[in-house]
Amino acid sequence: MALFTENYQEEMMHILKDMAHVRISGTKEEADCAIYLQECCKKMGFETRLEAFQVEMCDIHEAVLTVDGKEIPCKGYRCAGSGTVEAPFYYMPNTDACSLAQCKGKIVMLDGGVGYWGYRDLIENGAVGIITYDGNANYADEDIDLRELRSFVREGSDNKKIPCVNINAKSAIKLVKQNAANAKIVLNQDEWIGDSHNVILDLPGETDEMIVLSAHYDSTPLSQGVYDNMSGSVGLLGIADYFRQHPHHYSLRFLWCGSEERGLLGSKAYVAAHEEDLKKTVLNINLDMIGCIMGKFIACCTSEEKLVHYIEYLASETGFGMAARQGVYSSDSTPFADKGIPAVSFARIASGNTATIHNRYDTMDVMKAEHMAKDVAFITAFTEHMACAKHCPVSKEIPENMKEKLDIYLNRKRDNTSH
Repeated sequence: MALFTENYQEEMMHILKDMAHVRISGTKEEADCAIYLQECCKKMGFETRLEAFQVEMCDIHEAVLTVDGKEIPCKGYRCAGSGTVEAPFYYMPNTDACSLAQCKGKIVMLDGGVGYWGYRDLIENGAVGIITYDGNANYADEDIDLRELRSFVREGSDNKKIPCVNINAKSAIKLVKQNAANAKIVLNQDEWIGDSHNVILDLPGETDEMIVLSAHYDSTPLSQGVYDNMSGSVGLLGIADYFRQHPHHYSLRFLWCGSEERGLLGSKAYVAAHEEDLKKTVLNINLDMIGCIMGKFIACCTSEEKLVHYIEYLASETGFGMAARQGVYSSDSTPFADKGIPAVSFARIASGNTATIHNRYDTMDVMKAEHMAKDVAFITAFTEHMACAKHCPVSKEIPENMKEKLDIYLNRKRDNTSH
């Protein structure tokens, strides 16, 4: 895959099409994708290695939601244990103290998902079951996503599990419209520990200090995951091929992460297993969702603010339209930043009206080969400036304002600005 040849766009779209299928963390499909990425690297003359890490897995045998005697289509939450609970139904659109005080002994339906602080609040206030919903009332489908009670969500509640199910938005509207009074959840599943994998490719430079480039290759249960995020994974292949043919001062490590969609598990596993390598790592460059037809290109820098301006200047110099900001991006750049490594995530963000993620509509139809090529070319140009620098210009420290945002994102500190 020569990055700037006439065939590059065709090859890039071919790989996207090959991997346009569901690749859930810990499954055979995810493992097959890791091997496929290795084969792509092998064809370009690269040697790679797999690093396994453990993930929670389960088989759900039964998930039933009954409201006022009528069964409602649902999917049980993975890793939420097994059990049966029957209780008054309580729709709780707000999460303020007054609303929470009314959830004791009830099965609570939420407008959002089940996050760390929200779950802790529900447990502390005595909720006995949880109903969430997803999808869109205006979509033709009635899809229901397969969600999970993540381990780090349970941590703040002494790992307590209560039955949780997910339903479609259309069903949720009907329940509120009919003033649902009583609900029953039956959930039975077997849980075990399985494996997910990171794929690693090393390109040595003139020094053993390194820049790590990352992208995740797993998908959510309903999604083919072309835009989110085989696009970023294919982008890494193109960048690696470019640097196979061009010298660089810093060593480059390419990291394809598994299990990002379950809470950045692949990148968290990587930083936990590579403490010595992190001492030699000067920068993380992350690709998550590029190349779609519509949408603005962004750079989110968890670093000193100078990097924001550097990227803006480079974009202006090269004639590439984009916007950069300082912040924490919900992707594999975050575990690096939390370990003190300056990080930047690049993405092309579309509106929900033109390209959505985590559902059946993330397909080849939202992608544009020319945008993929342009996005990868700009990220490659930025990487070359960093990789060929005699000394990486980005300070290896995380500013205090970014540390606070990391504390909030990683649930070490509560964001009290909203409920």
